[in-house]
Amino acid sequence: MTKPLVLLTGATGYVGGRLLAELERRSVPVRCFTRRPEALRGRVAPSTEIAAGDALDAAAVRQALEGASAAYYLIHSMGGEDFAARDRESARIFGEAAREVGVRRIIYLGGLGERASGLSEHLRSRQETGELLRRSGVPVVELRASIVIGSGSLSFEMIRALVERLPVMICPRWVAVQTQPIAVEDLIAYLVAALDLTEGAERIYEIGGPDRVTYGDLMREYARQRGLRRVLIPVPLLTPRLSSLWLGLVTPVYARVGRKLVDSLRNPTVIRDPAALAAFPVKPRGVREAIARALVNEDEAFARTRWSDAVSSSGLTERYGGDLVGTRLVDSRATVVTLSPAAAFAPIRRIGGDTGWYYGNLLWRLRGWLDLLAGGVGLRRGRRHAEDLGPGDTLDFWRVESFEPDRLLRLRAEMRVPGRAWLQFEVTPVEGGAEIRQTAIFDASGLLGLGYWYALYPIHRFVFAGMLRGIAERALEAAA
Repeated sequence: MTKPLVLLTGATGYVGGRLLAELERRSVPVRCFTRRPEALRGRVAPSTEIAAGDALDAAAVRQALEGASAAYYLIHSMGGEDFAARDRESARIFGEAAREVGVRRIIYLGGLGERASGLSEHLRSRQETGELLRRSGVPVVELRASIVIGSGSLSFEMIRALVERLPVMICPRWVAVQTQPIAVEDLIAYLVAALDLTEGAERIYEIGGPDRVTYGDLMREYARQRGLRRVLIPVPLLTPRLSSLWLGLVTPVYARVGRKLVDSLRNPTVIRDPAALAAFPVKPRGVREAIARALVNEDEAFARTRWSDAVSSSGLTERYGGDLVGTRLVDSRATVVTLSPAAAFAPIRRIGGDTGWYYGNLLWRLRGWLDLLAGGVGLRRGRRHAEDLGPGDTLDFWRVESFEPDRLLRLRAEMRVPGRAWLQFEVTPVEGGAEIRQTAIFDASGLLGLGYWYALYPIHRFVFAGMLRGIAERALEAAA
């Protein structure tokens, strides 16, 4: 039997993008309604439809909803002074259009918080949106959640940036406010399961993990899992405006968005009604596991990045220290040789051990001696075999994390460094030959790690550039 069509708004956003992937995985027919169709083309399944339009355009909304049995409403603004008015208008338009075309259920993601506690404008707008959707007469499943823990989520990235960059944190009152976070995987599970609720079960459900914690608790747990020692000093004063400006300096959150975010952090966001646990087949995970999953997912996603594609599409700039991608520092360079990918990759396959590093071998040996003095492994391990490599192999003071013959070698550093470091080589076919790309990646631990990277960057740049030239020259010599 053919599954009914589902309309998804917000597919270019953080939650919407993950929800789209899960719906497609379950073979649910999906139509995405978006202002930026170009952002989805090429990234969706062939069966997924894309409808272009603005949520404030009633005709476009109605056309997008035609034929849909259920609709996900994941539209919310945080920018601009009139964001609440825009949210109210778009919710009114959406609800009326859904009623007119016969949509049987709207699924909306709102925010936890008690009206009696004096909600921030941000949280108040989230709850008003749910009320306006219900006024349309279409049954609404409203899922109210606190902060979402997942790699890339706004709140998690704020916490991560603060902990990574500040060994001592001056903490305003909102750091002690209670919250009940939810892992992004569990949030997506709730959203998908809302499609299958029995008719008449539409209502407000409060969802979250089992742990009630403060933002300070989240910072301390993140620091524990990353092996960082952090000191949190509470202070009675720090206004939302000052906090947002502070966040704008040390985190990826823009100050104007941060102000609204921080303003909402003064409200406790915990579950008062546990009805969702009985209504949904979801068992949410706790904070410790959620943070661990976020870190693993981030590492996996970053490891899958093809820097040959990323550099050409995003235009990473040539500047001191490389580029900041999330919280990682990236220094990437490439050269093209008139060889096959296999011939270009051959010197990479033999790197390290008795072969050496193709440039500055004395400096590499010096780095190995310094590592031994610091209690590290040094260069004495060499490599298992002069020609063969595989994931898990040791290679001097590196370990092979990923190996694809004639295409990819990624090494993870096991020398003593204040953070985590990788060195990656990619070979891709291009017109007339092959491109060899070398990428150094560093995930700094606090200010010490940042200082280490920037202080040694001139040496790294000198050595890595020479190494890339040496690899290209060795490949050309072998083919001559």
